[in-house]
Amino acid sequence: MTEQLLGRSINRLEDERFVRGRGCYIADLSVPDALHGVVVRSPHAHARIVAIHVDAVLRIQGVAAVLTGFDLAADNIGPLPCAVTNIPMAKPLIVPPCHALAREVVRYVGEPIAFVVAESAETARDAAEVIVVDYEPLQPVISMAQAVRSGNSSIWPEAPNNVAFEFQRGEIGPVEAAMHGAAHVVECELINNRVVAAPLETRGALGAFDASNGRLHLTASAAGAHMIRDLLADSVFRIPREKLRVSIPDVGGGFGMKNVLWAARRVGRPVKWIGDRSEEFIASVHGRDSLVRARLALDRDGKFLALEAKILANMGAYVSTVAPAVPTMAMGSAMGGVYDIPLVAFQTSGVFTNTTPVDAYRGAGKPEANYLVERCIDTAAAELGMDALELRRKNIFRSFPHRTAMGLSVEQGSFVHAIDLAVAAVAGFDARRQGSRAQGKLRGLGYACFLETARGQPNEVAELHYGEDGRIYLKVGTQSNGQGHETTYAQIAADTLGLPLERFRFRQGDTDDLGSGGGHGGARSMHQGGTALLLAAEGLIENARQLAARLLQTSADAVHYEAGMLRVAATGQEISLDEVARASYQVTGDVAPGLAHQATHLCDRYTFPNGCHVAEVEIDPATGEVTLDRYVIFDDYGRLLDPRLTLGQVHGGVVQGIGQALLEQALFDVETGQILSGSLMDYALPRADDIPSFEGNLTTEFPSRANRLGVKGSGQAGAIAAPATIMNAVMNALRPLGVRHLDMPATPARIWEATQAARSSGFRTPRCA
Repeated sequence: MTEQLLGRSINRLEDERFVRGRGCYIADLSVPDALHGVVVRSPHAHARIVAIHVDAVLRIQGVAAVLTGFDLAADNIGPLPCAVTNIPMAKPLIVPPCHALAREVVRYVGEPIAFVVAESAETARDAAEVIVVDYEPLQPVISMAQAVRSGNSSIWPEAPNNVAFEFQRGEIGPVEAAMHGAAHVVECELINNRVVAAPLETRGALGAFDASNGRLHLTASAAGAHMIRDLLADSVFRIPREKLRVSIPDVGGGFGMKNVLWAARRVGRPVKWIGDRSEEFIASVHGRDSLVRARLALDRDGKFLALEAKILANMGAYVSTVAPAVPTMAMGSAMGGVYDIPLVAFQTSGVFTNTTPVDAYRGAGKPEANYLVERCIDTAAAELGMDALELRRKNIFRSFPHRTAMGLSVEQGSFVHAIDLAVAAVAGFDARRQGSRAQGKLRGLGYACFLETARGQPNEVAELHYGEDGRIYLKVGTQSNGQGHETTYAQIAADTLGLPLERFRFRQGDTDDLGSGGGHGGARSMHQGGTALLLAAEGLIENARQLAARLLQTSADAVHYEAGMLRVAATGQEISLDEVARASYQVTGDVAPGLAHQATHLCDRYTFPNGCHVAEVEIDPATGEVTLDRYVIFDDYGRLLDPRLTLGQVHGGVVQGIGQALLEQALFDVETGQILSGSLMDYALPRADDIPSFEGNLTTEFPSRANRLGVKGSGQAGAIAAPATIMNAVMNALRPLGVRHLDMPATPARIWEATQAARSSGFRTPRCA
């Protein structure tokens, strides 16, 4: 019997190749006879395309093709689809055609105009510079407030006032009545700042076309092979799904490019495209970007009565793949957080602007919902003279299962205990604040709870089979982009089969391996994929028992499996799993070769990761500089399959939250639509010295009942909790100076301006004790 692996922190299997530089990313792929593509992009936020002059480019030696939107139309290539159009909207969703290359009008800076294909990337880049495009500039609409103003110009004629959709959840009437009768109503206006995903690996893709069978093959850096295959086959190329293979190598980035497939089919050779860093900033989908007006009603004792939110969510110039789900269904599922708020209602308007499209970014709606309620609570505490911690304790729900105002049933948790742990962890804060004051600095303490609704796309598929080489191959329809799936899935299989970890080989991201799969997103991989793999491993054992019974001439019920051996207790007969697997390739019958078993985990239930985070910041009032001095985490992710990997996921999410709270913002010139933060010279990402050593603990006392592994999703939680935690700490430090409001990111310039404004308004800074 091998030592149990689940619940232990082990070295990641994939890291050996990564740290040795042996990972295989899109840019590492070398294909004989491959051409190289470069995208020509619009310099205008809004303009009519008058003419595209390509004749001179086609005369350049080494240029194989110059493709434009007119060529797309000639080849009957469809627009890039939105994957979520069945959301119940109050005002129907408008999905304008989003072509891979713009036709007639460009609607954001960076929109693709042409695709140059050449023998080398250098030739393609040089040729792209020769293309001349004649534009007729149009007035861009950049801010959401400007976009929805009555009588303003519409980016899309079918979307008056630039409204892409309207969504409503909860009963407005009862909420309004509760507001009217409440002892206190606190109002907040919050901006959830737009961010750039900024992956380590830029986007890239390799397209190939096999003329002998008419089959396309896309290799891309992406979040899930099967959704891309289905969307491209059904809506873009309009071909049977079996005519398109999508495969994904190691991933360190975002979504791939579609032009390469079309170009490969056109020129009859493979085409490779690797985006550069500038393209990531101007043309890869951005995240967040919403304006929220919220009201929280409380009774005289501080009990929450109702929550109302009205949201403007920026879609950018187009409706991207899953963008409509983010500020509607996803945000709605988490509205209210861990608090017992009897009545919740919110309305979202999706808004078109002449900016880069927005789509799901880590947490996707859940960070926005959590930021809303946690900032409202701290604002209420400050305005009403209440203690923010006591306000949270008073309103946290304590009995389970708890049905939220949004209709979800939360299975279990110990939210008050997490707050108690956080409070204990910051003992001595008053002394540290006095120490900061002695140095002329401010110190703030901020708390925030969170409750995530983790599920992602329902259902998942996994398969196990014994190879003829004696290794056991794991195939799962999820997709790793750094989470450590190769390790954790092997741990699940190894424990289930009782075999050494080194016996297993992991495969993912290939539509030829599995017919379906949900990719990653929504913190779903272990909840959905891990459980599917457990079922597949059990199915392989059952196949082995069936075949072993035939080989040992007994009934399957008499055969028992343990740690690689199949035994018949009554007779003492036994046979190894290896022997049975080899026999499966030589006999016929109901058992598949390699004892292969494919399992589908059918599950649409959420898991509910939760916790309480606390931050301490120190601020220099003379410069506005913020130092995040401490960050403490007390979270519940159910059963921890590999504690260190879970912590890695949480820490990564927190770092992204730190970036949004203190550093990051994608900005556009309101007159021209030019991006003002279009490179790492102008866009600040968190660096090592911005991040403190994380403290805290993860509880394992509350395994989820939504899956057999008992896990709760951990991939997004850090990004959900961190922004509110840090901003609450910043405001706690600034409030004595008279600062009443500050939006993310809390940059030194913003803090300095806010403190100067407070002083100029006549607020006198209290003397330091």
